[in-house]
Formats: sequence, structure tokens, C-alpha cells
Amino acid sequence: MGMEKQLAGNTVTKTSWGSNKTIKRIYMNYDLYLLLLPALVYFIIFHYGPMYGLQIAFKDFMPLRGIGESPWVGFKYFERFLNAYQFWAILKNTVFLSLYSLVVGFPIPIILSLLLNQINSRRFQRVVQTITYAPNFISVMVIVGMVLIFLSPRNGIINQLRALFGGEPIFFMAKPEWFRSIYVWSGVWQNAGFSMIVYLAALTSIDPFLHEAAVVDGANKIQRIWYIDIPGILPTISILLILNLGNIMSVGFEKVYLLQNPLNASSSEIIATYVYKMGLQRNQYSYSAAIGLFNSVVNCILLVTVNFISRKMGNSSLW
Repeated sequence: MGMEKQLAGNTVTKTSWGSNKTIKRIYMNYDLYLLLLPALVYFIIFHYGPMYGLQIAFKDFMPLRGIGESPWVGFKYFERFLNAYQFWAILKNTVFLSLYSLVVGFPIPIILSLLLNQINSRRFQRVVQTITYAPNFISVMVIVGMVLIFLSPRNGIINQLRALFGGEPIFFMAKPEWFRSIYVWSGVWQNAGFSMIVYLAALTSIDPFLHEAAVVDGANKIQRIWYIDIPGILPTISILLILNLGNIMSVGFEKVYLLQNPLNASSSEIIATYVYKMGLQRNQYSYSAAIGLFNSVVNCILLVTVNFISRKMGNSSLW
């Protein structure tokens, strides 16, 4: 009995000491927690708060009755979407467009950063970074306007060059087979510079003595890239790849919707545009909420799976 009391007393003391230590640590770093507070409030209000409305995916939502009073219908709208005749076409377009963007857009910034890192001229590096990063500041609306102007069958520079070499003009935006390449490569042009800077920042953390030792041993630039630079930024590559694979079902809505027209809809209709049309244009709120929730659940499963595989393989992981 005496031993039990002593153990209980020690447990209470440790618990009390641990909580006091936590409070003391927060008090000593209160300024850092104050800096964190606005971001925390933002996520609570705009990201976690609206999750209350997800229940309309399982209800027959009626605006006049509100979320709470609308009747439950279970998985009715999920079954409707899975059995819809557009389901497989929309899913195929979404996955194919996302994979195309990943296969093309993911390695290009890595290659650019590795090549640029080998250039000794700092002025040239800054010029290249500025030129490649500048399109990131252009809005999606302007990018789409530029694409439509460049690809115009009458006055577009692409068709003018084709005519100069004796080719026939192509109405690119009317052909479904061209839509995916237009979307992906315009995105690469816009976003490659930003991603390149992320990898350049990771390359700066590599010890320069490794390169000096490699040069002394007679290694050329290709060997230094392969054996020093790539392993050095591999954790960054792994984390960004996991995040990209976790968003494989999420394709940018704005640019797809702006580039979309009835002539290319067979290859441009994706889950995001379908949700917009069902929810806001046809007022089918529960149906669109069910589709959006389905998309988010698939993304979450993919993210957890890819992170688990990466951790098992001994690479970096999110958690």
C-alpha cells in the first residue's frame, strides 16, 4: 500500500511538472505563438469552420429549411454520381490531365535548378531566375487571354508561323486533342520558375566542400550533379512529389473553365468544372457537395498511401 501511494504521488508530481513546463515554454515564447495566431484563426474560420456544411452531401438540402432541418438521404447523391453516364469520362479527364501535368511539370524545375546551379555567373543566374519567375505573377485570366490570342486561327502567332512555312491554320481551341497540351504547357511556362527557386534554395544547403572534394578527385559536372546535387535535394523532391500525388484529383478549376468551350468539352470536363455547373448553375447543392467530398476523400487516401510508401522506402515523408 505504501509503495502504491508513493507511485501515485510521483505520477501526480510528474504530470503537474509537465504541464507547468508546457505553460512556461509557451510563456517564454509567447511572441512566436502570437505570430502563429492569425494563421491559426484563418484556418479555423475559412477551412475547418465550413466543414460543418459537408453534411448536406448526405441530405436533400433545401435552402428554406437550412442545413439542420433538411432531410437525410444517406449516400443517395454519391450513388447518383458513381452511376452517372459522365462519371468515367470526367474521372478519366481529371486523372489524365493531372498526371500529364505531373509528368511534364514536376521534373522540369528540377532540371532547370540543377543546370542553373552549375553556372558560376551570379548575374546570369539572377537574370534567368527573374525571367522564369515573372510569369508566376500573371493572373490566370491574363494567361488564358494570352493563350487564346497566340492560338487564334486568324491572327495568332502560332498559325502565322505555320502559314509562313506553308501549313494550314489550326483552330486549336476547337480540337479536344489539343486541350490537354495547351493546359499543361502553359502551366509549365507559368509555374516552373517558382518551383525552380524552391529547388535552388535546397541546393544552397549542400556543403560546398563536397563539390571541392569532387573536383579534386576529377569529377566532372555531370557526376557532381548525379552524386552530390540530386541526393542533396532528394528530401525536398520527395516531399513535393508526395504533395503533388496527394492532389492528383485536384486540377486547377479557373484555367480549365476559362479554356473550356462546347467544342473541347469532351476532354476538358473535369470534376471541378462539373461541381461548379451542378452546384451553382443548376442549384443541385447536395449533389455537388457529394462530388466534392468524394474528390477530397480520394485525394486524402492517395496522400496517406503515397506518404506511407515513401516512409517504408526510407525516403522523406510528411509524417
